[in-house]
Amino acid sequence: MGHVYTTRVTRHVDAPPHAVYRALVDPDDIARWRVPYGMSCEVHEFDAREGGAFRVSLTYETDAGTGKSGARTDTYHGRFVELLPDERVVEVTEFETADPRLQGPMTLTTTLIALEGGTEVLVVHEGVPDGVPAADNETGTRMALDRLASLVEGRDVDR
Repeated sequence: MGHVYTTRVTRHVDAPPHAVYRALVDPDDIARWRVPYGMSCEVHEFDAREGGAFRVSLTYETDAGTGKSGARTDTYHGRFVELLPDERVVEVTEFETADPRLQGPMTLTTTLIALEGGTEVLVVHEGVPDGVPAADNETGTRMALDRLASLVEGRDVDR
């Protein structure tokens, strides 16, 4: 078992907390924003209640330049631990993989802080296995939050 680490990313969004919260618990919204650029997202299961399960796949849209022979899909599953409307969502997730460097439960806490003219979104990703490079995890989180901002601010998400 490798080491684990924590990533913290904040992003100001020009939308009220209730709009951001809705995008955290709606499977159609999740499929649009919680995915890095260059990947597509498929939500297989999504039961947005405390104890409810979810399962999501992220697939690279192209293998150009990656040196991979075929399409690459990362699937993760988990459950909602806490849903505090308009304030906080806590999820425990785990990659579906045989690679021990990527195994183990991770806790993803998204906290919404109402500010004048919008919401401060704080994402804390705990227990990330070091098989996921920290810089990649932070970059992917920032990309997703950029897409979240576009979605809840009413701008075009797809790029």
